[in-house]
Amino acid sequence: MANLGTATLTIAELREFASFSGAAQRYIKRSLDIGLGRQDAFQLWARDAAESAAIRSQYVAYQDLKVLRNAIPSESAFEGVEAYIGKLIRVSAFDLAQGRLECFSAYRFLYERLLGPDVRPWLPSAFCGAAALPQIHPNSRKELLQSISEAAATAPGWSARAPSFFPEWVEKEAA
Repeated sequence: MANLGTATLTIAELREFASFSGAAQRYIKRSLDIGLGRQDAFQLWARDAAESAAIRSQYVAYQDLKVLRNAIPSESAFEGVEAYIGKLIRVSAFDLAQGRLECFSAYRFLYERLLGPDVRPWLPSAFCGAAALPQIHPNSRKELLQSISEAAATAPGWSARAPSFFPEWVEKEAA
């Protein structure tokens, strides 16, 4: 029965990922390669000089991910909150400014995988903080902030279950 529950949750994750735009899916896969050190993102994802520069910038922005993974503050204390949320907002703002994560669910999907399930309580505030920054275009800012549901913003608790689906590059076969 446990395997059925895990399979059902994995299918839900697959469906959620499939609901994102092609640009968001591509960005999430590339971001996971960079953030988790899975593959050489330059070789796999760079189609031109502009993408190479964007990947280089993303590698720099993601330098704080290791610190963020290992320093998630307690939900009930205020020690470490300022340093943690500041770094999380900065990295989140970088991703949102790229214009490919069009909604909170795409952002949450990516960050649950980059940082693990313990980051879930921090994602609504980091998303809202990053989306409200002046570095985000006003039209994007409005769309992003409107994409977070009241339920996500005010959740009384969060699942501790680790994500099971981590999307990856799929090589196209020659026809």
